[in-house]
Amino acid sequence: MPIASIRKNPYQPRQTFDAEKLEDLSRSIEQHGVMQPITVRLATKGYTLVAGERRLRASKLAGLSHIPAIITEMTDLEMMELAIIENLQREDLSPLEEAESYRDLMTASDLTQDGLSHRLGKSRSYIANTLRLLNLPSKVKVMINNKELTGAHGRTLLSLKEPHLMEMVASKAQQEGMSVRALEHYVKSFKPSKKIKRTKKKLKFIEGYERDLKARFGTKVEIKKIKQKGVIQLEFTSEEEFKRILSMLQNHQ
Repeated sequence: MPIASIRKNPYQPRQTFDAEKLEDLSRSIEQHGVMQPITVRLATKGYTLVAGERRLRASKLAGLSHIPAIITEMTDLEMMELAIIENLQREDLSPLEEAESYRDLMTASDLTQDGLSHRLGKSRSYIANTLRLLNLPSKVKVMINNKELTGAHGRTLLSLKEPHLMEMVASKAQQEGMSVRALEHYVKSFKPSKKIKRTKKKLKFIEGYERDLKARFGTKVEIKKIKQKGVIQLEFTSEEEFKRILSMLQNHQ
């Protein structure tokens, strides 16, 4: 079918594509053609890509006007799930892209972590640990996306609790090229400045609810007392994230 008639998959979890690998695939397609058809579904105008974005992009680079494709019937939810599974099987997703995919699929499917675990064949602990990366401050997320730090570095930094401490230690780890093990040792022995205000230790059951809410909403959640009133605070960093959280809250009224 004509490449011009195909629109990108709105549920594609991958945000970045390796330019060098894309060029390699493009040269292979120029020489041998597209060996495996992409998958599309019929849209109001033309078709929507379901799976095979790298092949589609590489075919455009190779100057092709048409590409072999399989047309399938699929719901939005099935499209999202297939796009995630395809990338996970090929290990193409960055740690944060993977975490965002899990969060979006849980939201769209109204799944718990256990439900997602059964659906994707991943352990619940693996999914929970991956989702925790969404609680990192944006500066650290950028480092992970740029491959300056790994997802394991990010999970280690989360034990510091305070966003500014995470950013400070992350910069040190990046500059010194710390391994995950070295970072773990540093974090365990890390003593913040006395100027940092110490907060009262929270009750264990409150901390448990915070962890559950963080995993459910895919963002930082804090339960605290302000002027003798209990407050549940959900963090968002963009209008899109605010709308996503708001939609989840409205769906559970």
